[in-house]
Amino acid sequence: MRKVFSFLALMLLAAIVVAQTPPAGDPKAAVEQVLRTQQDAWNHHDLDAFMAGYWNSADLTFFSGAKQTSGWQATLDRYKATYASPGHEMGTLEFSALRIEVLGPEAAFVRGAWHLTMSDGKTPHGIFTLVFRKFPEGWKIIHDHTSAAE
Repeated sequence: MRKVFSFLALMLLAAIVVAQTPPAGDPKAAVEQVLRTQQDAWNHHDLDAFMAGYWNSADLTFFSGAKQTSGWQATLDRYKATYASPGHEMGTLEFSALRIEVLGPEAAFVRGAWHLTMSDGKTPHGIFTLVFRKFPEGWKIIHDHTSAAE
């Protein structure tokens, strides 16, 4: 009985993994999966996993609030200072209104909206544009321009 239960649990896990893996030839689905993985990481307060969706390079660019941040580490540091330092919180993130345009076999452009729900009831939100590039390890954000509503 124990072997049957173990086998069924393994089969269920395999089915879940297969269901969450986008088709190899579908760049739109692969890009959306990066964003859904980031959303999940954020909502688990895991900035390192969230940042796995970004190109780990000094050439990564992030624009927000009329400020430019260059590089993966500087972008991570900005997120930590803004959302994970004392007196700050990450809230619950939701991406919506995603419009993914594949520009070629190794490039995509994404427009969408972000919405945070904070524990105090505040709901910061805004829009973003992202440029993705396909690397051997998968699709990564190489440029992020995020704007907050006023």
